[in-house]
Amino acid sequence: METTKVCDKYSALCDYFSTQLGWHRARIKFFVLLIIALCKLQTVCFEQLAAGIDSPAQISSSLRRIQRFFAAFTIDKDPIARLLFSVLPCKSNLIISIDRTNWQFGKTDINIFMLSVCYDGIAFPLLWKLLAKKGNTNTKERTGLMEKFIKLFGKGCIKAVVADREFIGKNWLQYLQQQRIPFHIRIRDNMWLHKSKGEKIRMSWVLQGLKLKAAWHHPRLLYVDGVLVYVSGMRLEGGEYLIVVSYDQQQQALVHYRERWQIETMFKAFKTNGFNLEDTHLRDSERIDKLLVVVSIAFTWAYKAGIYVHEHVKPISIKAHHRKAHSYFKYGLRFLINALLVNNDQLIIFINVLSGT
Repeated sequence: METTKVCDKYSALCDYFSTQLGWHRARIKFFVLLIIALCKLQTVCFEQLAAGIDSPAQISSSLRRIQRFFAAFTIDKDPIARLLFSVLPCKSNLIISIDRTNWQFGKTDINIFMLSVCYDGIAFPLLWKLLAKKGNTNTKERTGLMEKFIKLFGKGCIKAVVADREFIGKNWLQYLQQQRIPFHIRIRDNMWLHKSKGEKIRMSWVLQGLKLKAAWHHPRLLYVDGVLVYVSGMRLEGGEYLIVVSYDQQQQALVHYRERWQIETMFKAFKTNGFNLEDTHLRDSERIDKLLVVVSIAFTWAYKAGIYVHEHVKPISIKAHHRKAHSYFKYGLRFLINALLVNNDQLIIFINVLSGT
């Protein structure tokens, strides 16, 4: 009876992925087993994943399959992006957050540039690029990721792009304006801005007299890096200033920019607060790229399950500081582990949630 239940749950998940990806059935089944092992164990360590794969094969055999998958199998990421997009709770008026996460393994720098969709406290991963270097992105890398998004999903679903101080520069801002993509991007406190007649100002000067966290919008367009933008800001605690440049939607600039931090919450779920991505011993960028596919799908499963449980089973409690006691990710991961290990009925519910039925 238990064997039948296991087969049923794998068959349903395999059917879902077959529809989305069209891979060979054996490859699909292994992919499902790998994601399930990641959800159960919350580690990217191959040896532990091999032990967690639900298969009659020896652990050593499962380990070799994992190694072959990451070494030899090529993944077309366009269908993966469409699969991740299909799970989004909403598919219009999207706040797109872009950012990097990086760490070092030995002498190898792992630098990931990610595009995600913000939603209610945490972001959904969608597109990414492994950077073969330390440090910041350049215009070509940024526009390349945006062009990929536009090719797959169009510009019409974008409400705004939000990004931190790294993502500034004349060519990049001009590209967003030429594409008519709204943006709200933070700039450094010490950046010079120019009025139309050439006069230089710093927004930190203007904001000094404001009350803490009081929003302020400059009444005229200003030049930053030679590009005309709207400028908004506020004075923060500790002597810092939040200064945001925008293409339009000036009155919403600070509100929309505030959602940028959700990508950082997602990175934490990828790493120390979830799947421990930084524990990987992989150095090859193509293999890390495949690992990100597996982690992104597992993360999205948990996130989607958390939304379902919150809305249809038991709402997440609200603490005294008016924040949720649990993230959708953590809430859903518990439900998902129980569905995978114990309750087949919950798994069927989850598959229906994934497929939108």
